[in-house]
Amino acid sequence: QVQLVESGGGLVQAGGSLRLSCAASGNIFSINRMGWYRQAPGKQRASVAAITRGGIRNYADSVKGRFTISRDNAKNTVYLQMNSLKPEDTAIYYCAAPLSNKRWSQTGDDMDYWGKGTLVTVSS
Repeated sequence: QVQLVESGGGLVQAGGSLRLSCAASGNIFSINRMGWYRQAPGKQRASVAAITRGGIRNYADSVKGRFTISRDNAKNTVYLQMNSLKPEDTAIYYCAAPLSNKRWSQTGDDMDYWGKGTLVTVSS
């Protein structure tokens, strides 16, 4: 089992920045990719960004150029630096990880591990 604990959400004005963190513990060698999903009220959950242990990244089109995902393998922690935040970025952000033999998915339906989520609110 792997445990994921997020931190760093909060309230910020449009144009501002936040950094989310996700610390993994447990059987961390069973996972490779880690990343973030978000779910806004009334909308489906969607992938935001993911990163492999080797540093290969992918981003949703809506966040490219504004968000940066990074990873500290020594600390088993993944970060999401969010800049130029927009009201439409308001959502609960969830850290997730699939077992290492699985790919990252756009909807997260087959993720094996989830954090509890952290709320990001961007005011206009």
